[in-house]
Amino acid sequence: MSTRLNRAQPYALGLFRAVVGFLFACHGAASLFGVLGGPMGGGTVPTGTWPGWYAAVIQLVGGTLVALGLGTRIAALISSGSMAYAYFKVHQPESLFPLQNGGEASAVFCWAFLLLVFTGPGAVAVDRLFSSRGGSAREGAPAPEKARAVTV
Repeated sequence: MSTRLNRAQPYALGLFRAVVGFLFACHGAASLFGVLGGPMGGGTVPTGTWPGWYAAVIQLVGGTLVALGLGTRIAALISSGSMAYAYFKVHQPESLFPLQNGGEASAVFCWAFLLLVFTGPGAVAVDRLFSSRGGSAREGAPAPEKARAVTV
């Protein structure tokens, strides 16, 4: 059973990446365009306001890039950082624990994106298309070993 699960791991990681990225992009779209009910149930974030508008842009762009698997590691790093900032500057001053301060989404997104920084995009990602054309090793895959000359 472990062998099958290990073989499916890159595909599960790709699905995880796509879902988390999509959900993050939805938060940004709601804040910027008022779709899906808008931020906190209505309206949009005023253009250029700190930190809300900038966070929404990071959510929309970063979430879209992560969902597609394009520039996954850098997009995930920036997205993770924005969620860490949101948690510690907006939520944590209210209370220590995420359940008490309303910061569950920020905390979960922060850690999910940080995981993607270290794991890479998984099996099905736009990044894979570019790395296979360039002939370089796949992101997250070990480099092939060089053949060693044996001397007798």
